[in-house]
Amino acid sequence: MDIDVFGAVHAQSWQRLEELTQRRRLSGAEADELVRLYQLVSAQLSQVRSTAPDPVLTSRLSQLLAAARSTIAGAHEPAWRDAARFVLVAVPAALYRLRWWVVAVTAGFLLVAVATGLWAATHPEVLASLGTQNELKEYAEEAFEAYYSNYPAPAFAAQVWTNNAWIALQCVGLGITGIWPVMVLVQNAVAVGQAGAVMGTHGYLAEFFGLIAPHGLLELTAIFVAGAAGLRLFWTMVDPGPRPRGEALAAEGRAMIGVGIGLVGVLLVSGIIEGFVPRMAIPGAAKVLIGATALAAFLAYVIVLGRRAVAAGETGDVAEEHRADEVPVAGQRSSGPTRFRWPGSGPRSGGRGRGLQLASGFERQVSVS
Repeated sequence: MDIDVFGAVHAQSWQRLEELTQRRRLSGAEADELVRLYQLVSAQLSQVRSTAPDPVLTSRLSQLLAAARSTIAGAHEPAWRDAARFVLVAVPAALYRLRWWVVAVTAGFLLVAVATGLWAATHPEVLASLGTQNELKEYAEEAFEAYYSNYPAPAFAAQVWTNNAWIALQCVGLGITGIWPVMVLVQNAVAVGQAGAVMGTHGYLAEFFGLIAPHGLLELTAIFVAGAAGLRLFWTMVDPGPRPRGEALAAEGRAMIGVGIGLVGVLLVSGIIEGFVPRMAIPGAAKVLIGATALAAFLAYVIVLGRRAVAAGETGDVAEEHRADEVPVAGQRSSGPTRFRWPGSGPRSGGRGRGLQLASGFERQVSVS
């Protein structure tokens, strides 16, 4: 058998098999054609081996059949590639598309927190409603700072991380209600404003910002993003645009769930900062610099990778081959509203003590002798 003639006669079939093998998705007819060509080329390889063994042609056909066999058997890209796409493309794209929602949520949170703080600081009766004079004094002088060192750093970091990650996932998952993210954000803005008022009126405003800033810059930004993601889901339900409502919700839901998962990692970083940095024996400015650096890294991740991904047509949704037969499902409500663990909100060590009221309907436990 003349190998050159044999190759020229069957080259078109081999080329077609290679083309079908390299496609990510096949129609029903193309899948049937792939199987037929696989069987045909298998027979041709057997013929070459038995009548005119040529090492070059044998190697080429063997590699072609191995690739086709993987396609027929349903082989897919390695999991690490999916993970890399999620971290480097999908999440940044979804975050970048949320940027103006995050700006709006941040502005609203700061407005409520500052207004609450000024109101409480300038109205003695409001401060009095938060606790007795001795309680407020002890909170400002001892409890606020002690919050960061009452527990071992690893356990404290893990506790803060899991608490805040759960809040972020709730804001995203229950955002379709349009109520839950707003409720969580407002409650915590009020709590921050009240805590700042207590610290400020006792002359500890610098310590307040010095202790909160290292972890709060990244932590609060992550929660703002979670609230924005939840509210975007709600708005998609209200105004789905040109797409059918179900399709729009499914697409945005998948993208925002990706945001929620990504925020778990972001809050892990802020939890580590909160657990370890405040108790370090370094200047306060250095501690704030650590928090600012973490925030800058997150913003660079969103702006650089996110802008690039969006420019390439990414929305944060899963890859196209994974979208078939996906429908939005209703999330389960939790038993009640949740808020961040701000200084003084953790359980006191030893004894029951008396509560320092720092947010409507919630009690922050402080060590009161």
